[in-house]
Amino acid sequence: MTRKPPLALMLVALAAAGIGLAPARAQTVVPLADRADLAAAVAAAAAGSTLRLAAGVYRGPVMVDRPLTLEGEPGAIVEGVGRDSVIVVKAPGTVIRGLTIRGSGTSLAGEDAGIFVEKTATGTLIEGNVIEGNLFGVFLKGSAATVVRNNRIAGRQDLRMSERGNGVHLWNAPGAKVIANDIQWGRDGIFVTTSERNEFAENRFSDLRFAIHYMYTNRSTVRDNVSIGNHVGYALMFSKDIEVLRNLSQGDRDHGLLFNYANDSTVAGNAVIDGGEKCVFIYNANKNVFRGNHFQGCGIGIHFTAGSERNTVSGNAFIGNRFQVKYVGSRDLVWTEGGAGNYWSDQPSFDLNGDGIADQPYRPNGLIDHILWRVPRAKLLLTSPALQVLKQAQAAFPAILPGGVVDTAPLMRPPSVAAVPSKPRDPS
Repeated sequence: MTRKPPLALMLVALAAAGIGLAPARAQTVVPLADRADLAAAVAAAAAGSTLRLAAGVYRGPVMVDRPLTLEGEPGAIVEGVGRDSVIVVKAPGTVIRGLTIRGSGTSLAGEDAGIFVEKTATGTLIEGNVIEGNLFGVFLKGSAATVVRNNRIAGRQDLRMSERGNGVHLWNAPGAKVIANDIQWGRDGIFVTTSERNEFAENRFSDLRFAIHYMYTNRSTVRDNVSIGNHVGYALMFSKDIEVLRNLSQGDRDHGLLFNYANDSTVAGNAVIDGGEKCVFIYNANKNVFRGNHFQGCGIGIHFTAGSERNTVSGNAFIGNRFQVKYVGSRDLVWTEGGAGNYWSDQPSFDLNGDGIADQPYRPNGLIDHILWRVPRAKLLLTSPALQVLKQAQAAFPAILPGGVVDTAPLMRPPSVAAVPSKPRDPS
């Protein structure tokens, strides 16, 4: 019986004959001593090399103009000189991993960053770094399919918020992903503009203006993020076809979710808890679906205005908000879908047939609310006989009710939402 040659010998023979096998890219590990001239080492490295940095401080700035891996051992620090960006990436397929990066310049016009990734550097991977004390943490300028994940990004605290950069800034970076980062201070956690097909998931944001700020970015996903103690949680503006799924906003000062000219999007499974002014603010945002969300403990549950049309709002829970809804309009908006509406913690109806739907429709706003919104000083008259008579007349003659939101099938129990924490999160 003829014995078959071993697989290894067959591969060697095929390689020698030049049949069907591409040569493997060289992977040379270049150890660097403490305080080595990193820029010189990068300039001397062959494409495909891995530069492994031992503990110590390495001088920046550094330009990576060929595909390399910069990998740090614990304690490896790349430090800039307080001007320009610390690491500039020009080559596709570059990997930056395990480094502490600090010391960028402070020029907003110059876009100074801890890591600046240019358009030519497609498919760059930035993971497991500590990026601290820079103007921008990571700046992706046109670099498609780049991934930024598992980094700790801490911005400047010595500048006014308007003078700070963003944790991760994306401009025209289609297909880029920002995953599982911890972003603090700075201006916005993630700012994205003029892009598409992006994914922002499982990040944690604190002490920022906006956790995530969208501008002109379409067909993208915002999912499973946590925003704690920011001015605004998730601000989506001038964008469409966005999936906003299972995000948490807790203790954000102004708005948990903000939609401004954001259209044709799905907002599902999110939770806004213990917010300040508004759980959700909708301004001229159309044809969106709000389903299965949890809005609790805000001044206003949902405020929408400026002609927001054809939005579907069903299966949500409105719990303990001072005003559940603020909508000043002359026509009715029905918030019911498929025979089921939303849960309202202050709706007084019974469910005599036990089908889980209240026996009476629910209107979150009446004449008194409209008066108070138009004339705030009328709060002084809340206990006056005149307003009490108006309340009784409204109840007895529904025809005098103003236009506004009506839930024709309010739920008797709030839906379960995965984004709602089982216990309060530590804001620190």
